[in-house]
Amino acid sequence: MKINEKNLCAFASSATPVDREGWLDMRGEVGKSYQRRWFTLKGNLLFYFDKKGDKEPVGVIILEGCTIELTEEESYSFKIVFHCEGGRTYFLCTNSQASMEAWMKALACASYDYMKLMVAELQRQLDEAQAEEAAEAAALVTVTSPEEEPKVPPRGQRYNPFNKAPEGETKAVPGSRHHKESVKSELPRKKVPFRDIHKSYGRKILSDRSEWRARLRMRDEAVERPLIQL
Repeated sequence: MKINEKNLCAFASSATPVDREGWLDMRGEVGKSYQRRWFTLKGNLLFYFDKKGDKEPVGVIILEGCTIELTEEESYSFKIVFHCEGGRTYFLCTNSQASMEAWMKALACASYDYMKLMVAELQRQLDEAQAEEAAEAAALVTVTSPEEEPKVPPRGQRYNPFNKAPEGETKAVPGSRHHKESVKSELPRKKVPFRDIHKSYGRKILSDRSEWRARLRMRDEAVERPLIQL
């Protein structure tokens, strides 16, 4: 991997936000003595300087393809292990348990692979939250207050022939055919014998027939009278 040292130095001393910084004791795999260095973590780049405020770092560790592990050599010590072929191991030591845990957590979360996994996990949680919200919105039932509910029109204003009224109950508009029939059905009926009905209608028919025959005779007489004079 080619690294532009000039750009790295400019980035190390720039005003880019720092994820974590502080003093750490550091040694490599060969030597057993620790050297005190000022460390600055920016993204997945861990810069270390001879002293605080230097413009150019002594070195940089790219935190990709490595693990952060505890060691048993010194108190409050841990190591950065690269598992690739020819990878190195860096041993670091702090002065307290809290500082060691904070540094280990910051270094473990600095890699690009870790950030990619975090983004995927956050996207999954977002999708689940949106799905739950959509399900709740679909299941939500809007309850209207009594004042907003539609009012039923008064009875008798409209008649729907497809609605079957209960037995003994009629619903019709006054003046309509249904209303007239219902009024007629409510009037009391007097039973009349068939003989009286036949006699009353028969008399009317006989009187109409007699009147019709009389008119025919008068017409015939009026026609025959001029013939007799001739």
